Amino acid sequence: MRIAQDRRALVTGGASGFGRRIARRLHEAGAAVAVLDVNGERVEETVSGLGDRALGITADVRSAAGVHAAVTRTVNAFGGLDTLVVSAGVFHVGTLEATGEHDWDRTLDVNLKGAFLTVKAAAWALRESGRGRIVTIASDCGRRGFARQVPYVASKFGLVGLTESVAAELAPARVTANCVCPVGCPTTGMGQQVLDWKTGRTGLSADQVMEATAATNPLGRNATEDDVADAALFFISDHAGFLTGVTLDVDGGARLGSIPGTR
Repeated sequence: MRIAQDRRALVTGGASGFGRRIARRLHEAGAAVAVLDVNGERVEETVSGLGDRALGITADVRSAAGVHAAVTRTVNAFGGLDTLVVSAGVFHVGTLEATGEHDWDRTLDVNLKGAFLTVKAAAWALRESGRGRIVTIASDCGRRGFARQVPYVASKFGLVGLTESVAAELAPARVTANCVCPVGCPTTGMGQQVLDWKTGRTGLSADQVMEATAATNPLGRNATEDDVADAALFFISDHAGFLTGVTLDVDGGARLGSIPGTR
């Protein structure tokens, strides 16, 4: 995959899960990478593991001032910004009746408002670069509804729409914006949260739950962090220069239909 070695990237949620893996893969490809996360300890650990051409930024994506300062620091440190990966996110599970306003507000604020604020803050730098790339990390919950995940589903559907709208607006400046929608990945922090909920609900062990999940996927396995990083890096690569407003399902075929009554 051909990725310009002099790319200058900012990755939100970059100290854990998909964001961390994408930041590491970008760095390995020769990019300078700013890792933004609300957890300062994880930021320091992630950046120290990357070494040179890495910048750690502790910030909350819900803060307009915080993300604006993060973009400014990145531009000053790297001499510009041409790549933005929006991976910061939180998960909420609970019945409709048990979901409170706080749960709704927190989920929408981090997953959707945070994405909006970050893209808005970075847009000028991405335009000036002449080769801007935006990749947002949504979810299979941004493609169809699931019970007991109302705020999360709403936030991820919104993220898909936000990405498409941004793609349309920034296209004249040769900035692309694309979205990756992965199924659950058991090795991320959010994936572990889902796994714990499933084990508590079913009484099965974590291994049994993961085996059952893999068995119901058309390709017969669970998603990995590298599956998602591969998709993100493709959108950032030179090979995807004519793709924008695309939503890519990284789900092993989970959205494929089956004929009712045949199994």
